[in-house]
Amino acid sequence: MEIRRPASRWAGGPALRRVAVVASTLVALTACSQPGDVAAPTDAPAEHSAPELAHVHGLGVDPADGDLYAASHFGVFRIPADGEPEQIADRSQDTMGFTIIGPDHFLGSGHPDPAETDQPPHLGLIESTDAGQTWRPLSLAGEADFHALEAAHDQVYGYDSQTRQIMVSQDKTTWDRRAQLALADFAVSPDDPDTLLATTQEGPARSADGGRTFSPIAGAPLLVLLDWPATDRLVGAAPDGTVHTSTDGGAGWTSQGQVPGQPEAITTHGTNEVYVATDSGIYRSTDIGRTFSLLQPLT
Repeated sequence: MEIRRPASRWAGGPALRRVAVVASTLVALTACSQPGDVAAPTDAPAEHSAPELAHVHGLGVDPADGDLYAASHFGVFRIPADGEPEQIADRSQDTMGFTIIGPDHFLGSGHPDPAETDQPPHLGLIESTDAGQTWRPLSLAGEADFHALEAAHDQVYGYDSQTRQIMVSQDKTTWDRRAQLALADFAVSPDDPDTLLATTQEGPARSADGGRTFSPIAGAPLLVLLDWPATDRLVGAAPDGTVHTSTDGGAGWTSQGQVPGQPEAITTHGTNEVYVATDSGIYRSTDIGRTFSLLQPLT
């Protein structure tokens, strides 16, 4: 893929152990600028050319129809069970943070389509209630660039790449700024709104106070991506594509299968499905990550 690859999500953190192992993965995890830069995607496909799905930032399954959606550097795409990916609304919005919170109900963040010159470079928190056909700003337009978003316990949790802070909102409008740290991804416990796990350069870290402070989890594998769909099902992806699962909230981990390439996004669906996007394709598992098959190659 010939696209911008600025410094990683973990940039700005201390030089920590195993950094060399994850350096290439960090570069692949973000297509966005660092704080202070103007970051509308300047390398969008040429005018009149067919948009291609590449550099996926987020994945989610829409409960309205069961379809998989991919948020990417070149817009949000629907991934049908058969056929080619469909770019939603012909919009090449660089959608960074992305989560599906209900039928046809998406939250996102990132940078506008280059054609939308009236938009700020950082979209803040945006919302779609028609499966990505249209988006409306909710808060922090021109300020925040969320690289990770989670909706749980009637709250929205985000990681703002501009300030490198965990932020939490109960109304999608006003925000409480919490810990400042270098992370690649985070997940919220399905049982406790105050329990968060984050992937850092030193390995997974846990917060028991709603993201205000974090402490490392001893013995956990180095991970870059997380999804926590159920009490007894926490799924993570390592820099080398190995998928790990935990049944006890991250205290203990079991290695499962491996996907080729550098992991860029992860989601789960139902009790057994795991989807992982890498720099080369989107892969699907129907056995909680033990084996994977290629669902969609990426350019």
